[in-house]
Amino acid sequence: MTKKELLTAEFLALSARLGQDRLQVQGPGGNTSIKDGEVMWIKASGTELANALTQDIFVSVDCNVVKSEVMGSDKGDCIDAVLEPELGLRPSIETTFHGVLEYPVVIHTHSVMSLVHSINPKGRLTLANKLQGLPFVLVPYVKPGLPLTKEILKWVKPETQIIILQNHGLICCGKSVSEVEQLICTVEQRLYMPHRDVDTSLPQKQPNSEFKWSEYGWLARDPHTFLLAVKGSYYPDHVVFLGPALPQCDHEGKPPVIIEKDKGILIRKSALPSHKAMLCCLADILQRLPHDWIPEPIGEEAEAELLNWDAEKYRQELAKRK
Repeated sequence: MTKKELLTAEFLALSARLGQDRLQVQGPGGNTSIKDGEVMWIKASGTELANALTQDIFVSVDCNVVKSEVMGSDKGDCIDAVLEPELGLRPSIETTFHGVLEYPVVIHTHSVMSLVHSINPKGRLTLANKLQGLPFVLVPYVKPGLPLTKEILKWVKPETQIIILQNHGLICCGKSVSEVEQLICTVEQRLYMPHRDVDTSLPQKQPNSEFKWSEYGWLARDPHTFLLAVKGSYYPDHVVFLGPALPQCDHEGKPPVIIEKDKGILIRKSALPSHKAMLCCLADILQRLPHDWIPEPIGEEAEAELLNWDAEKYRQELAKRK
């Protein structure tokens, strides 16, 4: 029994609104879930929250099977927990933490405001002050999926409803959709960071026929943001969809985006919507990051874990079909 009635209009509408807000969700990122203790509906891997009202993007799973995967030695993909495997949908790679958090509604986004604060030490200190009085915890970066779920369980308490994931994003959970929506609004208001004015003009010299200039070329022309863009990757989905950092030259026709110092950013004409969304996300973050907040990349080892992960390769393949 899949209990599809759990997918209320209110839950679907919030999922879609968050998915259509680029400061919350970019491309196939983020996930939402609703459960009753036995059955959980969660966004399927590779689907987009923006389509929650127009497409069947959710998959039902057995909560007990999900929890057993967390407690056992399973790899945590939750494929065996799917209640309707004939539909061909895989549960999100982050299904395990949705299953073990003891609240009916769990929302996870890649909030730009959360990322601006959580990717650097000064920002994390500021975040702790801004969120004082709220039931929140800050969880160190670990690989998404089962490792992240186990790390979350080390930090959360029964009263925890707000989880800031370092170099990753935001989780809010509660007893109702409206409660979680209000928590998200509160966090976003407290963490709000204004964006700087930037020069969005395009270089006059036309690139070769495979590329066009991006409106985010200011990242390449500002010496500070250029160094940050090529320094490394600051959150998982950047690695998954754009590769490590931003490359400065083409190689084998693969990079969807290339940054040219002092000139601009080239984006391949064949770039996917997910590529464009990730470039936009980087720009949104660096446009708000204070100059003295020095971001820390997740590191080459963490990048390699993501690039060689079957679950993420599956998401990449689905993104290519859109």
